[in-house]
Amino acid sequence: MTRPFELDDATLSRRMDEMVDATFADLGSKFLVLPKGDGFIPYPDFQGAYEVLKRHTAAFTKFTEAKVTAALSEDSLGFVVLRTILGMSPPEWAELARIERDSDVTQGAARGLDTKVRSDRLYLSHLGRDSLTFKRAEALVSVAVEFITKGAPAGAGDTVHRLAKADTAAGITSLQQVASVHVPYSVLLYERYLGRPFASHRDSVSELVGDVMEGAVEDRLARSKITYRKTKRAERVAGFAQAPDFFVPDEFSPKVVIEAKITSDDGTARDKVARILRLANMRDELRRKGKRPFQLVACIDGRGFGVRRQDMKDMLSATVGKVFTLATLDSLIEHTSLKDLLPLDSED
Repeated sequence: MTRPFELDDATLSRRMDEMVDATFADLGSKFLVLPKGDGFIPYPDFQGAYEVLKRHTAAFTKFTEAKVTAALSEDSLGFVVLRTILGMSPPEWAELARIERDSDVTQGAARGLDTKVRSDRLYLSHLGRDSLTFKRAEALVSVAVEFITKGAPAGAGDTVHRLAKADTAAGITSLQQVASVHVPYSVLLYERYLGRPFASHRDSVSELVGDVMEGAVEDRLARSKITYRKTKRAERVAGFAQAPDFFVPDEFSPKVVIEAKITSDDGTARDKVARILRLANMRDELRRKGKRPFQLVACIDGRGFGVRRQDMKDMLSATVGKVFTLATLDSLIEHTSLKDLLPLDSED
């Protein structure tokens, strides 16, 4: 099958619809597989922390701040278990502690604590009780115990309370009941419907998913001994409103500029297309001024880029067909100006 990066500008324009179809066919659906990342919790670890919390609280019949804190000192991963029972994200939990306990725990501090206990299950036991982090953890535990114990209050008919779920709806009684009997499968499915399976983990590794393409591009450049400069996230580079992901060989005299992204979200894909179009305008302006323009290359994948046909047409036009997916990335160097930067002794 002919790919757009194999065509000249005139042929690409004539066969644009065909090339859009070819690129769409190469896009992979990455939403079924997620990277684990450093903070992934295997079920046996989560279950072990849950059992420690259950044991210290006598199957949640003695669900007090002191008992919960003792459990977390034995296994700090119970902090994540407690948050899961509460049913909130770390920033939401921090906001609840700020409002109800006048705590100074910030959203960033709550996220940091949530991350720390995943990698060090004795983290809280190492902290001094007078330390700022321990006091913040105490505030989070305190407000969690209170709200889990109280459960969901009666609300208006057109609202649903966040604690109106199987294990907290009637307060501590609900928690004790689900901890002592097997929850019906339909209840599990309903809770999953409300919370979305893998949502928390998917959010935590969203940047890692996007980094897969950047890593693949970097690997090919490095193996081919091509000089390049990979920019940092949100880095400012003089002359560029938004820095591209790669300058080759560098930002001072770029011969090739590469944007790289994998996304299953069409909004994120549209944002990346907009960045590519801005870079194309910058390249064209250099050409109008008689300066050497850079070649613009897009390395993209994920179903987000397969939603809007016009966006793909715009991207193919802006890059003169130099759009590569994970399926065609091995052709990146051969079919771009990167080949002119290969060392003479390169075998690629």
